Amino acid sequence: MENNKPQKRNKPYAFVQFLANVLSHTIMPVTFHNREQLNMDAPYILIANHQSMLDPLYISYACKKHEIRWLGKKEIAKMPVISWFAKKMNMIHVDRHNTDMAAMRQCMGAVKSGQVLGIFPEGTRHQPDLMHEVESGTAFIALRAGVPLLPVYTTRRISFFRRAHTYVGQPMDISDLKAQGMNTETVETLCKRIQETFWKMRENIQ
Repeated sequence: MENNKPQKRNKPYAFVQFLANVLSHTIMPVTFHNREQLNMDAPYILIANHQSMLDPLYISYACKKHEIRWLGKKEIAKMPVISWFAKKMNMIHVDRHNTDMAAMRQCMGAVKSGQVLGIFPEGTRHQPDLMHEVESGTAFIALRAGVPLLPVYTTRRISFFRRAHTYVGQPMDISDLKAQGMNTETVETLCKRIQETFWKMRENIQ
């Protein structure tokens, strides 16, 4: 099911977008490049590197056409303020340390209903380098969904008065891996492909 029309935002989500808009143009500046690519036809899976708790807010603000369903760690539900934003943005909570079939079903449901699913393949904000490790769960979800992956790379941690740049890449076609079926080899191949895509994005802007 494709979702080609701009979605009507719920009010809390629209507030999050407004807040990120204000921050990105004032005290926590971010410049977006090729952001129109975020408005490609849904469904698709947005994959982004993760350096700041503000990453999903900023990317959600930049995406004007779709309301992104982010996948986030279940621990967020216990964090004051952050948990409020997560709830208002309809975040899907996942247990990163166990096989979470409930989260998987929600992810598949989001894609099947024509939405954009947002995932941070690194699984944490504290990796030693860009995409040092890619969570196999990301590849598993992507192969099951069979929709394009859209990479989004942010150059630095979003912080006060230091400009970051966010680059939206070209969609990754994974139909070749999808055709090979779900197995350890295809999951590992896709994880490697995601790594290489982000490394290439970083190289191209240096």
